[in-house]
Amino acid sequence: MTKLIVQIPCFNEAEDLPATLAAIPRKIDGISAVEILVIDDGSHDGTADVARRWGVHHIVRHRRNRGLATAFRTGIRTALDAGADIIVNTDADGQYVGEDIAKLVAPVIAREADIVIGDRGVANNAYFGPFKRLLQRLGSTVVRRLSRTDITDAVSGFRAMTRAAAQQINITTDFSYTTDMLIQAGRKRLAIKSVPIRTNETLRPSRLFTSIPRFIINTGITIARAYTTHNPLRVFVGGGALMALIGLAPILRFVWFYLTGDGEGHIQSLVIGGALLVLGTLIATMGVLADLVASNRKLIETNLYEIRELRDQLANGKSDETPRNSKVRKVG
Repeated sequence: MTKLIVQIPCFNEAEDLPATLAAIPRKIDGISAVEILVIDDGSHDGTADVARRWGVHHIVRHRRNRGLATAFRTGIRTALDAGADIIVNTDADGQYVGEDIAKLVAPVIAREADIVIGDRGVANNAYFGPFKRLLQRLGSTVVRRLSRTDITDAVSGFRAMTRAAAQQINITTDFSYTTDMLIQAGRKRLAIKSVPIRTNETLRPSRLFTSIPRFIINTGITIARAYTTHNPLRVFVGGGALMALIGLAPILRFVWFYLTGDGEGHIQSLVIGGALLVLGTLIATMGVLADLVASNRKLIETNLYEIRELRDQLANGKSDETPRNSKVRKVG
């Protein structure tokens, strides 16, 4: 039996949620059961009540708004606890076409991919403006290189993953999970694939960010943090080496003047160069220490993955029953 759970993070989506729920297919080839999970991220418009009236299988509600990344983490944890074999994440605003869920999970069912990303065709998408197309393409190019994956739409929220992949991904950002998840998955050598999908026009503004500059800054911070977390040696040693090379320039300048008999008036070059060399060495040393911390993190993640598998085995051994009635579970 293969269970698919479609998770939908929501924040004040009572108006758009019914159409999104209606578009989700209830039967998919290769899937035995399709269930829906709504994560109400502190909505105050009755989103959870709408989900209950529509017969959503699983409803989790945050007491206050905690952001998309936290809602995504809550959804993954709840879906795993509910016995999901495949997890699909989609938006509540109806941007993604529900029928394309079958297309999204097909590579997972065929065991061709651990994670599948829906490609919205950003370059030619009629619903994206020129500036948004440029930003999306630029961001996807950066993430593709940093994650060593061949993904053309890195920030697409329409994605499917296996249970094993979901257990290995640990989102650490508070802004958006999309880029953090891709960099992690790429560095962990999970099989990632893109499939073209259709999109609908969304008229309301994004609730993830209030301005383009803020979105760019937060996304840049998320990418830099995720990459540094998984590649600390390269980041710090590379930065230290660059600092040391810069420090060599004033030192060589001082040496030149010293050899020509005019070194007394250029002592400041020696001081600045020496300081930069020391700083570069310290940064490189930090990289070695950070790499040791990263090694410990990998061991912790391995243990966490094994603990989750053990929990699954114990849970399956005790009971295979799934609650049939929708219940709202409140979490922090």
